[in-house]
Amino acid sequence: MPDSAQLAKARLQELDAEFKDVKPGSKMIEVQFNPETLKVSFANQIQIPGGGGDQKGTPSMQFVGAGTTKLSVQLWFDVNAAEAVKGKSVHDVRELTQQVAYFITPTEIKEGKDKGKFVPPAVRFLWGSFKFDGLMDSMEETLEFFSSEGRPLRAGVTFSLSQQKIQEFAFGSAQDPPAGGGGVGGKAAGTIPLTSAPAGSTVQGLAASTGQAGNWQAIAAANGIENPRILQPGQLIHVGIS
Repeated sequence: MPDSAQLAKARLQELDAEFKDVKPGSKMIEVQFNPETLKVSFANQIQIPGGGGDQKGTPSMQFVGAGTTKLSVQLWFDVNAAEAVKGKSVHDVRELTQQVAYFITPTEIKEGKDKGKFVPPAVRFLWGSFKFDGLMDSMEETLEFFSSEGRPLRAGVTFSLSQQKIQEFAFGSAQDPPAGGGGVGGKAAGTIPLTSAPAGSTVQGLAASTGQAGNWQAIAAANGIENPRILQPGQLIHVGIS
C-alpha cells in the first residue's frame, strides 16, 4: 500500500506590532493535529439613528465604526500521539497547550509611544493557502482523559483571533518562511534556491551534504526550525546560508 500523503501542518507565528512582518526570533508553533474546520465571521458596526415624533417608514441605518473580522479555531492535543510529541517525554498535556496560551498572554511593550502598556502579541494563523492575522481575544481549554496520577493527557483548545477591520482573504503557503522579510536571510520569497528534505533527514545531514557541516545551527535559525533533528518529508529548506 502506498504511503499516505504528508499533510501541511497549521502553525501560529508571532508578528510585529504593526502586523506587517514576522517578528525576528519570535515564537512559532506547529499544531499537533490540524483543525477539522475554520470559522471566519465578519461584522460591521451599524446604528439606527434615534428620532422623535411619528416618523413613518423604515429608518435608515448608519455605519458608525470599523468592522471586525474574527477567526475561530479548535485544536486537539494528546500526549499519547507519539508522532506529534516528536520524541519528547510529555506527561501532562498542558505542556503542549501552554504553547498556544503564549499568544493570549499580554506582554509589556518596551519602546515606542505605547511603552509600558501590556498587550497580547500579534499572531498569524497559517495553514496551507489560508492566512489570518489578528490578536487572540479568547481561548478555552478543555482537559480530559486523566492518568491515574491525575494528570490530563488530552485537551481541546478553542481560540479566536480578531482584526479590527473587514479583512480581505489573504492567501499564504504552507512553505512560507517563518523568518522576517517574506524570505530567508532577508531575501524575497522565490528568489533563493530551496532543498526538499528527504524522509528521515535532519538539518545536520542536509548541511553536511552541501559541505556546510559546521554551519547547521545557522541554517536551522535562518529557516526558523526549532528541532533540527526532525524535518517533514518534502519540507523546503534554504541551505545556502553564508
